[in-house]
Amino acid sequence: MLLERYGELAEDFKKTSIRKSFRVNTLKAPKDIIKRLEAKGVEIEKIPFLKNGYYYESSFSLGSSIEYLMGYIYLQEAASQVPVEVLQPSKEDTVLDMAASPGSKTTQLGSVMNNQGSIYALEKDKRRIPSLVNNLERCGVTNTTVFNMNALDVKKLGVVFDKILLDAPCSGNFCVEKDFFNKRKISDFNNRSALQKRLLEDAFSVLKKGGLLVYSTCSLEPEEDEEVVNWALKNLGCEVIPLSIGSRGVTSFYDKEYADEVSGCARFWPHRHGTQGFFVAKLKKL
Repeated sequence: MLLERYGELAEDFKKTSIRKSFRVNTLKAPKDIIKRLEAKGVEIEKIPFLKNGYYYESSFSLGSSIEYLMGYIYLQEAASQVPVEVLQPSKEDTVLDMAASPGSKTTQLGSVMNNQGSIYALEKDKRRIPSLVNNLERCGVTNTTVFNMNALDVKKLGVVFDKILLDAPCSGNFCVEKDFFNKRKISDFNNRSALQKRLLEDAFSVLKKGGLLVYSTCSLEPEEDEEVVNWALKNLGCEVIPLSIGSRGVTSFYDKEYADEVSGCARFWPHRHGTQGFFVAKLKKL
């Protein structure tokens, strides 16, 4: 059943070719960081759709390199770097990261904002807080406050945000989970979708009028992606800001039809883009 669904969404989707990638941390990295890595034998290629992202091949673990330990680079999958880049937080913004741990996107936010403005990073699982804090410290991010808080309780902060990143909890995808097609059921996707809509509703309740929100998942299921955005268009008073990266969002799937605006969202497929499966939508509150 699931295999048939994916066949409807994209042909040859099983031909995965995920490439390893990292992000240069502009808060700390020396200007010659790429040359330094290349001198160690690391093969590096600029990722064309990212400002500070690079594909790489290495005979040793970059995660144990001095460049990584010093916070000069952050090992981060290419598609995972897209949400922050399209959110484009400024140095004056108050930004909310609703599901922050382990800090990949939080540290990226801090880097893009050059440690100015303010970031509120939420993580509901207390056990995941240390890794988040460690990554913030390693990368030199100082404009972030970490809260051990369920994002569904965000209104308790009493803060209105200029921009929000909701990298929502999702079902994942076949690229990163073994036996994905045997483990997942359609009901799993519908349950996740319900939670994602609740999170999105709470996010919009603390987003200022005219503010921007980026919604992303590492899921390729329409129930968790286009359907959630379509629901937001009908219920939350927002519009889609079209993206010009990846593949276009789907506007119909089996017996479901979505608003034409949803095509302005972005999908990333392993066989097309060399990344893990990923979905990104940029929304503006009206």
